[in-house]
Amino acid sequence: MIRHPPPSATRALNLGLDVLLGTLAVVAVVQAPPGRTWAAAAVAAVLVAVHVAGRRAVRVHDRSVDTPRGAWWPDTAWVVALVVPWVVLLWLSPAALWLAFPLMLLQMHVLGPHRGVVAVAVTTALAVAEGLLVQVDADDPWTGFVLGPVLGAAVAVGVVLGIEAFVRESQTRQRTVDELTQVRQHLAQAERERAVTDERARLARDIHDTLAQSLSAIELLLRAADDAVGTDDERARALVGQARGAARDGLAEARRVVQDLTPPDLDRTTLVAALRRVAGRQPLDVSVHTAGDVRPLPVPVETALLRIAQSALANVVQHADARRARLTVTYEQDTVTLDVVDDGRGFDPAAASGGASGRPDGRGFGLPAVRSRAQELGGTVALETSPGGGTALAVTLPVGAPDPTAPTTEDAP
Repeated sequence: MIRHPPPSATRALNLGLDVLLGTLAVVAVVQAPPGRTWAAAAVAAVLVAVHVAGRRAVRVHDRSVDTPRGAWWPDTAWVVALVVPWVVLLWLSPAALWLAFPLMLLQMHVLGPHRGVVAVAVTTALAVAEGLLVQVDADDPWTGFVLGPVLGAAVAVGVVLGIEAFVRESQTRQRTVDELTQVRQHLAQAERERAVTDERARLARDIHDTLAQSLSAIELLLRAADDAVGTDDERARALVGQARGAARDGLAEARRVVQDLTPPDLDRTTLVAALRRVAGRQPLDVSVHTAGDVRPLPVPVETALLRIAQSALANVVQHADARRARLTVTYEQDTVTLDVVDDGRGFDPAAASGGASGRPDGRGFGLPAVRSRAQELGGTVALETSPGGGTALAVTLPVGAPDPTAPTTEDAP
């Protein structure tokens, strides 16, 4: 299952709760009766310190709302450690009663909907008892000291339960989106495999119906010519001529099959010129450079490099927010390397799940397809990126014997 960070709204509410607790602690110190200010300040400092330490240790905001909560350590221990200094501060400063509300919210969030309600009830009872036994005078109405904490507890319980219900619904929707994304990726992979199978079947039919038949005819003609040598030289020469014609036809068919497999951008041109033509079609500044001795490459190698460059540039345009990109083809003795570098926003490679430059958009075949193309030819893929630092993709392929049929001159950019 794909893990997602907590919603930004939840993090904002946690931050707001921390600020509220710290602010009310200061208010309790400021409004402490004369002679108790320093003692109240010390207890309030202990309360804030325990809160900060608990935030770092418990980190309940990183947990899923469906995760069991309320364990004795560290969840319940943190809540108890907060209630104790609060009770002392409440005895020193009546204004500490206001701290009951953020404490109730925290108890519900940390202990969950079951044990949290129990903790809120205990906190409410302590607040009511302090108000009735310490703060209320004989002539004061007691209803405010009861209704205030009770209504605050009801609001705290309702707010936390409502937020968690919202988060639960959001997580359910996200799981549905993740499942649909995975299904789409599986369907895309299945479609790709089906297309590969269909193409292989088409090639098999073409080879069987053309090249195989031509080779079979040549073999039969040469066998007949061999039998006629010495007995009927005229017929032997005629049969050899027919065999040569069949060989020419087979060569033409072979070229036609190769032509069908060659991308249009590579038709009658070089790899570098094809890359420049692709770069010119992009809505951003794309430059093409070479290093080493530029030379013709085998058709499968040039085709793979061109397809990888097209896919990488498409993802730069769609997802990188880049202004410039650079394509570099480095020719070495036994290998050729294509580097695609952009000045876009980059990404976290550990979270990548798609995109030809590794963008985690979930669309297309992405980096796995690039690696698959490279692996089919015995090559390697290297990726360097970081959020805000752009992306560099390097694909290195081994190069066999040069293709004598490839053009040796470079078209104008």
